[in-house]
Amino acid sequence: MTQIDRLPTEITTPESHQTALVTGGNSGIGFAVARQLLDRGATVWIGARDIDKGRRAAAELGPSVRVVHLDVTDATSVAAAAIQIGELDILINNAGVNPGGEDITGTDIEQLRVAYETNVFGLIAVTQAMLPALRRSAHPRIVNVSSGTGSLTWNSGANPQFDWERVQGGGIAYRSSKTAVNAVTLLTAQALGADVKVNALAPGRRQTNLVAGATGGGDPAEAATGVLRLALLPDNGPTGALWSWDGTLVPW
Repeated sequence: MTQIDRLPTEITTPESHQTALVTGGNSGIGFAVARQLLDRGATVWIGARDIDKGRRAAAELGPSVRVVHLDVTDATSVAAAAIQIGELDILINNAGVNPGGEDITGTDIEQLRVAYETNVFGLIAVTQAMLPALRRSAHPRIVNVSSGTGSLTWNSGANPQFDWERVQGGGIAYRSSKTAVNAVTLLTAQALGADVKVNALAPGRRQTNLVAGATGGGDPAEAATGVLRLALLPDNGPTGALWSWDGTLVPW
């Protein structure tokens, strides 16, 4: 749906009283997104499955942040969060899990269920619950944090930055769930029209808790800046695309 291949580097400042929800906002990329939105004057809710972790994150972010208990896999929790938040301009679907697993020959079906329950079904449930509020916004934005490992084009060997021969077919639970997120992003953008900007972000490998014991990876704040580009798009900005953290277009 987009007709450009690079986002502008300049990030706008949110209008006064703009409100954002960051799911999984108590750590990693979500925490960094919340901090950067707060720095730009937005009202920020961080959604946390573990409310105690959410409160600890809020204490670090400062008194202006708000915390809501939000388990994206629980319909009651999602509905209650939508009521508590009320008005909303920006939805950052950041909550995600990587249950591990190998290729199709060595992955348990339960690992697939876990990945899809949070990464796909949870994302859709939160989006649906927040849509009434977003439709009331003058500048509604939805950003789905996805992954370059969900790009079918890149998985076919078209990205020389990744050693696909080494990981070919691996991580089927996580990677296929992010492919589904990319599809959901495109179809949501088509359904909602140009007034609601809906985009996905490939944040790159980051030092987060997504993979237990993982080492390496870049600063989550760098990926968060990529999220902000999409969360604060001007009204003539693109919709229905997958973008890299550096602002370049990623093929489906």
